Amino acid sequence: MVLLVLVLLLALILGGAGFAFHVLWWVALAVLVLWLLGFVFTTGGRGARSRWYRW
Repeated sequence: MVLLVLVLLLALILGGAGFAFHVLWWVALAVLVLWLLGFVFTTGGRGARSRWYRW
């Protein structure tokens, strides 16, 4: 019985981790797209000293 509970618990943990990793991939993709759009839209138009970051 303990072995069955451990196997079910392991399946639950791995399933949850798989879902979390899947969500994190979509978040990373959205951040990458936003970063690329920010890079494209902030370059140029401000002279030679224009930078894509705002530090």
